[in-house]
Amino acid sequence: MEASSIGQLLLTGVPGTELDPETARVFRKIQPGGFILFGRNIKAPAQLRKLIDDLRDLSGIEPIVTIDQEGGRVSRLKLIGNEPPNAQQFRDKDDVELIKRHGAVTARLLRIFGFNLDLCPVLDISFDDEADNSLRGRCYGKNVAQVIRNAQAFNTALQGGGILSCGKHFPGYSAAKIDAHHELPTIERTRAELDAEELAVFKYFSSKVDSMMIAHGFYPSLETTQTPSSLSRTVITDLLRGELGFDGLVMTDDLDMGAILHHYGLEETLRLAIEAGNDLAMICHRIAHVEEAHGILGRLPHAQTERALQGVAKFKKQLAPPDAFSEEEFRRRDAEVWDLRVAVLGAEAAAQRSPEDGKRSPVEIY
Repeated sequence: MEASSIGQLLLTGVPGTELDPETARVFRKIQPGGFILFGRNIKAPAQLRKLIDDLRDLSGIEPIVTIDQEGGRVSRLKLIGNEPPNAQQFRDKDDVELIKRHGAVTARLLRIFGFNLDLCPVLDISFDDEADNSLRGRCYGKNVAQVIRNAQAFNTALQGGGILSCGKHFPGYSAAKIDAHHELPTIERTRAELDAEELAVFKYFSSKVDSMMIAHGFYPSLETTQTPSSLSRTVITDLLRGELGFDGLVMTDDLDMGAILHHYGLEETLRLAIEAGNDLAMICHRIAHVEEAHGILGRLPHAQTERALQGVAKFKKQLAPPDAFSEEEFRRRDAEVWDLRVAVLGAEAAAQRSPEDGKRSPVEIY
């Protein structure tokens, strides 16, 4: 990839359930490296597959097409089908075979629509199951060994089904006391504590997951200035790349979250993100600004953007094409989600879906 491919450094949201002419024009012009879809993009199975086919058709380089399909309330596809159990429910069931089954079913479900990356697994340790920091129900374990066992079972099965994985939220976000969707949390963990717990998990997965997502958090034990981890060279280049040896794709969490949006303008955000060592800058909701973002990236130092472009190109060599689509096949795969839900929760509890009111965190309704 050359500098003319600078749009490859953007992972952008999409406005609606179909591509309007203006959005198609912009995407065709700037050639984003990937697209992330949310509930606003999902209305019906055939509609979703057409939207993804259209995104792929306008892309000169095969795009990353991704989604947050974890389980429970963070399961975008529950809008058109069944809701998988969440990580905590799998943790409490304590049957690793069911987690493997979840990874395989998730891969089959995503491939029929044309997704090639799932923003999973969550690698955070739950220090408090009720913490109001957006992670409620999303953690596979309460200690290092439990997270490694459960998250790796999902990760291996997902990858085995032809979907790439993403470990999140580096360097460990679960000690946050506030939700980064609203404001930047300060995470008061000593380096020794991080090494013993959060970073022990990420070190294990540094050779297992295909990509890593960087949390928006300020870690005083890692940074002397109040720099969010997602914009920190110390966290990404020195710690993740250097100490942990991760050589896969690195992406920011959504740069439209309050933790970033309230403190940085778009130009400074993108400059710091690439300078820090991210390969992809994620803009989920300010889609009207992606053309501006493309221009900003084009003005960054060549050495930085070339490094990131090489990271994206390397990752894209692993992308798998979609499965053939039919409504009937989707229904078959979606029925596997229901069967899994019953196996984990029992028939009565399986009938109760997660609330979708977003009262705890915007992650529920994005």
